[in-house]
Amino acid sequence: MTRYLGGLLLAVAVALCPSYAEEWKLEAEKSKIDFVGKKTDGAHKGGFKKFTTTVKADLENPSNGSLKLDIDTDSLWSDDQKLTEHLKNPDFFDVRKYPKITFETTGIDASSEDNVQLIGKMTMLGKTVEIKVPCKASITDGAATLTAEFKLDRTKFGMAYGKGKINDEVEITASLAFKRP
Repeated sequence: MTRYLGGLLLAVAVALCPSYAEEWKLEAEKSKIDFVGKKTDGAHKGGFKKFTTTVKADLENPSNGSLKLDIDTDSLWSDDQKLTEHLKNPDFFDVRKYPKITFETTGIDASSEDNVQLIGKMTMLGKTVEIKVPCKASITDGAATLTAEFKLDRTKFGMAYGKGKINDEVEITASLAFKRP
């Protein structure tokens, strides 16, 4: 009888507990972070090859989740090798002094099943700025993808080189794939 009552209490406790966020693993080979920088006479594509995440997802209550993204700035690439080297120097990303860019959510707004807005703090070049990242979420059994397309004002982080010749806003496209452990 005592075993039965203990098992029943455990079952009730589990059933009444709120859902919780569980850690999901980044599938790096299926993920990418790219950008397009524009200037008066053209545009250049680029991105980052190395980044890591810490993600906790709660499918029942997405606002309980969190995402932390660390980008290795030295993994920067562009469509022009000379430009890549220039982007890595102090005029832009200053990769020796600032080896990473971080983004960490402070809130998640899941207005619908597939539209999510990540609210968080991005730190780049030693400056932290609150940003909002609109995402499309795709969730299947044991896997999820977040896709974001947004503009980021580089000057808010002190990246002012070429102001007036290079657009302040950089177009960012990110696709992050995750799987349940």
